[in-house]
Amino acid sequence: MRAMWSGFALGVIGLQQQPALPRLPGRIALLLAALVASAWVLRWFAHRSGSSASSSRAAAGWAAVWIASAGVGFSYAAWRADLRLARALPAAWESRELSVDGYVASAPEYGADGARFLFAVRSWPAHAPGDAARLPTTIRLMWPGRDAPVPALEPGMRWRLPVRVKRPHANGNFGLRDGEAALIERNVRATGYVSAPARAVRGGRDARGVGIAVERLRARLRARIDAVLDGARHRGIVVALATGAQDAVTDADWRLLRRSGTSHLVAISGLHLAFVAALAGGIASAAWRRIGWRGRAAAHVLPAQTVALLGAVPAAVAYAALAGFNVPVQRALWMLVAGAAAVACGRNVARSQSFAWALGIVLLIDPWAVTSVGFWLSFGAVAAILFTAAGDVRERRHDGARRGDAADGDAHANPDANPRRATPRIVAALACVCASLVARVRSGARIQYAVTLALAPLTLYWFAQMPLIGPLANAFAVPWVGTLVTPAALAGILLPAPLDAFALHAAHRLFELLALALGAVTRPSWAVLHLAQPGAWALGCAALGIVWALAPRGWPLRWAAPVTWLPLLLPAPSEPPPGAFRITALDVGQGTSVLVETARHTLLFDAGPGPESTHAGERIVVPSLQARGIGRVDTLMISHDDADHAGGAAAVLDEIGVDALVGGLAPAHRLWASARAAGAATLPCVAGQHWQWDGVDFDVLWPGADVRAGRSNDRCCVLRVSAPPRSANGEPVAALLAADIEAVTERTLLARNPHALRAQLLIVPHHGSRTSSTEPFVDAVEPRVAIFQAGYLNRFRHPHPAVYARYVARDIVLARSDRDGAVRVDLQPDAVPPTLAVARYRDTRRRYWMAPADE
Repeated sequence: MRAMWSGFALGVIGLQQQPALPRLPGRIALLLAALVASAWVLRWFAHRSGSSASSSRAAAGWAAVWIASAGVGFSYAAWRADLRLARALPAAWESRELSVDGYVASAPEYGADGARFLFAVRSWPAHAPGDAARLPTTIRLMWPGRDAPVPALEPGMRWRLPVRVKRPHANGNFGLRDGEAALIERNVRATGYVSAPARAVRGGRDARGVGIAVERLRARLRARIDAVLDGARHRGIVVALATGAQDAVTDADWRLLRRSGTSHLVAISGLHLAFVAALAGGIASAAWRRIGWRGRAAAHVLPAQTVALLGAVPAAVAYAALAGFNVPVQRALWMLVAGAAAVACGRNVARSQSFAWALGIVLLIDPWAVTSVGFWLSFGAVAAILFTAAGDVRERRHDGARRGDAADGDAHANPDANPRRATPRIVAALACVCASLVARVRSGARIQYAVTLALAPLTLYWFAQMPLIGPLANAFAVPWVGTLVTPAALAGILLPAPLDAFALHAAHRLFELLALALGAVTRPSWAVLHLAQPGAWALGCAALGIVWALAPRGWPLRWAAPVTWLPLLLPAPSEPPPGAFRITALDVGQGTSVLVETARHTLLFDAGPGPESTHAGERIVVPSLQARGIGRVDTLMISHDDADHAGGAAAVLDEIGVDALVGGLAPAHRLWASARAAGAATLPCVAGQHWQWDGVDFDVLWPGADVRAGRSNDRCCVLRVSAPPRSANGEPVAALLAADIEAVTERTLLARNPHALRAQLLIVPHHGSRTSSTEPFVDAVEPRVAIFQAGYLNRFRHPHPAVYARYVARDIVLARSDRDGAVRVDLQPDAVPPTLAVARYRDTRRRYWMAPADE
């Protein structure tokens, strides 16, 4: 089973890496090739002879099963993907107002801007093109709450809603997780919002079912906790532990948990599920042992162990449903079910077999689970525990056999010797207790060491940081949350009022004490190691080193395992060479954020939208910098006051060190004070400012010193970045970052110094609006590459079709963040003439669920 399910998992993982789904003939050919390869392996080993023939045949059998299972896994995942992608929103319906009938399918998540929820569609407009059965059945909606309060939404409620929806789309940035993978995993085939809440009509009979009942229970428990802990600082933590919903966890709490390496404690996982199952099983078993009828104990009719299983498994299933069946919970649940089935059948099944069954069942139910962080962290942690425990068992057997031989030798040497008579019984008992306690502490420390070591590369890959304080923090956080906070939170959802309020307040207070302790241990700057996101080679070396380091005692050269982690800790340099630069236009939706890198310096031009919109500063800009290994920015340049340019700057100042803030901001703007509080120098940007980093020139072209009034767009900072020519008759290679300047400013710049505008790379002004990119300006810049930063189907309709056509007519290489995601442009100075290498996220990281770029 281990070979079968591991091969199946490999096939599923391979399919989820494909840029396009293979067609049916290709899948059949691949499956046949896997079967033929497995048959060939069996046949080749079957003809071998010699002393190792039997072991070779066994290995051949495992290899054949593994190869065949990989082919089956790949084909199965492709079949499931075909079924899911078959339901799609017609392109002609995007951004049009539609009327849909259905019901609320999930517990709503409330925020400052409204409520988000899944909506199960029962009927689309009657004029649906083509086959109506191919339309999405589940969409994700946002009910805006700025103009009017959001009505009380409960799972199962029927509504007829006017909506504007679009195909699944998420921001695409190098080094960050793919948001579209999460959408396809949840079968969300369209996203949008309620366009006219006043015209929403409450439907008739509400939907019913087990799933709806569970979601309704989750919503009511969430409402109860919100009411009891209204205004409490860590309310979101209690909500997450009780119901699995993590949307209420504050940014401050997430930051604390990430820095301490304890983020896993917030997710309902195997630890919490095991606690609930053990508690329910223990209560059922204890009660059953005390039940009798006509003088006959109930345990004589049905063993108490069986009753414990009958109590533990349903309780675990119920708690997993309450948690939303996330991947870590599924893994723990199926391992528990496999173990319970084995016990009920009187069989002794290895834990690795239960692990393999859990892996297979999770991927059978959800082949897209491998795209989630929880899958790798959960299964990785358990794999490390099982590997370490197996090694400990072998060591104990070896030590026990050695001690037994020594004891036999002593008995033969002195037959009259009796240890029980020689040592007082009390001293022997105390020694036994102490030895057991030491063994437990040693085993727990070794498991914690193994989990921390195994998850470190994965944590570095997804979060670009490695909490050095993690083992110490987890040493007291895990038992504190597992034995105190979680039981109190569970008591809060089980006890009646007013006892539930007492339990919920106790859970909050207990976590508050833990937060104080975690804040103290994570305060030093060295508590967290920030590194660039590792590549596949570095991760492979680290995985080999982890297996090497956790191998049983006696494995050769275990002390040399840290050598394999050097590619992880010392990644290959990826900065541009001296005299060159790299421009990365981040995909922040409707907004601007551009990273400029030289050999030893970085400049961030704008920081995208902030909390007032999409939180792009903290969701995209900061993680993108950290994924690049950038822990400090030399200059943060904020072009002007607009929220889609300046909103994310506060998150950058909070999370990333900034040496200087240069901006076209109003004197009273709050960012000036925030920057000074963070220790950054502040300076307004004015035309004529010039500096040089690593042989690359930076020139501010706008605003002039005489430009003080007017709209914020008229005061935008315009920055030109240029690298010197490599030949005497060559020209510098330059990039022009034009922010939101419009036609008036373009004409002024042309009148002052048209030659200063010349640049091979242009970040198109004002997202391609029709009030900018005048023909004289585009001709003066004469770009070879132009990048439009705009949101997917944004309400401003940027870029304007006429403006886009203006660039197309000049044979300029174009890139758009709404279609291509983030765009990275590298100056290659060694080429003659120097060239610009353009990399688009959706080209280099394409997956089959992404819509084609030309749609």
